[in-house]
This record gives sequence, C-alpha cells and structure tokens, in this order.
Amino acid sequence: MSDHAFATRAIHAGQDPDPRTGAIIPPIYQASTHVQDGIGGFREGYEYNRAGNPTRSSLETQLAALDGGASALSFASGLAAEDALLRGILKPGDHILLGNDVYGGTYRLLTKVLSKWGIETTTVELSDVDALRAAIRPETKVVWLETPSNPLLKVVDIALISEVAHAAGATVVVDNTFASPALQQPLALGADAVVYSTTKYLGGHSDVLGGAVVFQDDRFFDDVKFQQFAVGAVSAPLDAWLTTRGIKTLALRMRQHSENAQAIAEWASARPEFTQVYYPGLETHPGHAIAAKQMSGFGGMLSLGLADGADAARAFAESTSLFQLAESLGGVESLIGYPPDMTHASVRGTELAVPENIVRLSVGVEDVRDLIADLQEGLERSSR
Repeated sequence: MSDHAFATRAIHAGQDPDPRTGAIIPPIYQASTHVQDGIGGFREGYEYNRAGNPTRSSLETQLAALDGGASALSFASGLAAEDALLRGILKPGDHILLGNDVYGGTYRLLTKVLSKWGIETTTVELSDVDALRAAIRPETKVVWLETPSNPLLKVVDIALISEVAHAAGATVVVDNTFASPALQQPLALGADAVVYSTTKYLGGHSDVLGGAVVFQDDRFFDDVKFQQFAVGAVSAPLDAWLTTRGIKTLALRMRQHSENAQAIAEWASARPEFTQVYYPGLETHPGHAIAAKQMSGFGGMLSLGLADGADAARAFAESTSLFQLAESLGGVESLIGYPPDMTHASVRGTELAVPENIVRLSVGVEDVRDLIADLQEGLERSSR
C-alpha cells in the first residue's frame, strides 16, 4: 500500500475482504482464545487474545500504513501505549528530555510512575536547539516531543530535533495525536517512533478508547511487543474494529476540522475578549512557518487566552452550548475545556503549568457559522 495516497491507504490497508464470505468489511473476531492444531500448532500465529487477535492485527497493519512505518502496535489507551514503549526501550538510570508543553498525563506517567523505576525526566524548550543540545546528557536515551503541543499549540521542527538527538545517540518519539497522520508524518521527518491516543482523531467519534505506537524500523518492536503481551493493556476486538472504521474517514474529517479551526482562530483574533489565540494556522503564530513546512494542514485544536483572566476563562468554558464542556478531543462534535483544572491539572505547580486564563477548543465538523455563533453567545452569557 506504500505507493498509494494517504486517503486510499486509510481505507484499504489491512482491510482485505473476508476470504470465506467475501464480506467487504473484515469481521470482528470477538474471541478470547484460538483452537490449536496440536500443542503449539497456532493457526496463523494466534493462540490467546492478549497475545494477538486478527481484528487487532488488521488495525495495526492499517496504522503502520498511515505513517509509512515498518510496524505498529495497538493498545487499550494512549497512556498504555506510551508506557509500553518507554518500558520497552529504557532501563533504570536512563534520562528523557521532554518538551515543556505536553499532555498532563504524559508528564504524570513520567514523573509519578516511571520515576520510581529510575527514569529521570528533564523539560526543555525544544524550539531552542542550543537549549536542547545543552540539556542532552550521556544517559539521555529519548527526546519526546509533541507538535503541535497540548494545550499551547507549540510547533517544533521534527527534522531538526531528530538530527540533533540522533547525533547524541538518542531516540526521537513524537506524540502526533493533535495533528494525526493525515496532516503530519513524523517518521518521514526523522522520528524513530510515533505515539497516538487513537481515542482522538483516529477513532474520531468519541466512542472508543485506544492508543498506538508506530515504528520507523524494527529495532524496538520485539521489546515493546513483549511489554504489550506481558502487561496486557491491549485493545479489545470491538475497540480495534471501531478505530479501524473511524480511520477510514480520517482524511475527510481532518480537512473539515482544519478549515473550521482556521475560521474560528481568525474570528477570535479580531475579538477584544481574547489576548492570545494559540493556533499554528495564523501567520502571527511563532511556529507558523515550521508548521506550514511539515504539516499539510493546521488541525482542529486551538486555545484562547481570555483578557479578563482565569475567572473569565472558567465562565466562558461553562457558557457555550454546541461546544460541550468535556475532556478529550478529536471527535466530530466540538468540545471546550479549561486545561488548568481538567486535562492539565496534573502539571499545576510544575514547570509545565499552563496559563490560568486559557480555554482549549476541539473544533468539530459542524457548520462553522453555528460554531462561531455559539462562541459569540458564550462570550455574552459569561460576561453577564
């Protein structure tokens, strides 16, 4: 499938019709175990659902094709994917360099869980290459970045960071959840592995939880696969099937998410209620040029800084209707959140603490005129 366009791969990779019945959609193998043809005689390699399942295998083939990777693994959640990847490639005493704006759950995993296993984490401004070089140590094994980042939409140069990290012998991992593979291909830019919360844009319909790791080559696959098997946080058959179904419309959805978010960012930029609009599609965004170089669209996520501070941000987040107050992102419906008390509560009081005056928008695929009207009405309600 590597010679086909992205939208074609999203629909056809790993999705051969059922050979027995000709069903155009592969069946859901809702089974916990597989009959063996004698002891150790596994049919097509399947023995037990934790070790492997045909529906999950189809999704993993699809995921690898989306990013142009050698292989992929599917997990029960994005954090399960991150945990298995890191435990698979690190050992006690290793060091991670982490961008200074990331999902709060990633920071919590590193500093509250893996730190007890002897992994040390340092945050760094990854757009400053000199700061990155200065922060790399002999024991630095991973440089971990999000671009665009959560929730401040920072953009960093994946190719440049990969060059610097590889020169120091470090592995580059990109959390590509905000962009999705429809808009950004980190492996083609030099990254070694890509992680996703497939709950978000890949699933796309707020009805399934999942995560994934896609690998540039097979260096780490066996070790991470062992973690997947030994710890067992795998995606269930129905979850894998729902994710596969969502992926088939990913290219279409991401175009509409991006178009709607661009319009809202431009509208918000003209409003006095907002002192800051965090969206890489705006030419005023400090990472706009890099985003335009390494992305095919700017995505459906943006954050807004309220001029009147934290109280105004909280009130605004609770005053919209179409933008529903909820955590998560990437579904067809629009969501609004207050990161300091929601998605990023775990980084309060740390170097990753987010501004108290921001709200985060996950812009859906509704008619953008309705979305802008809803935000306008939310401003009016919250100022009364």
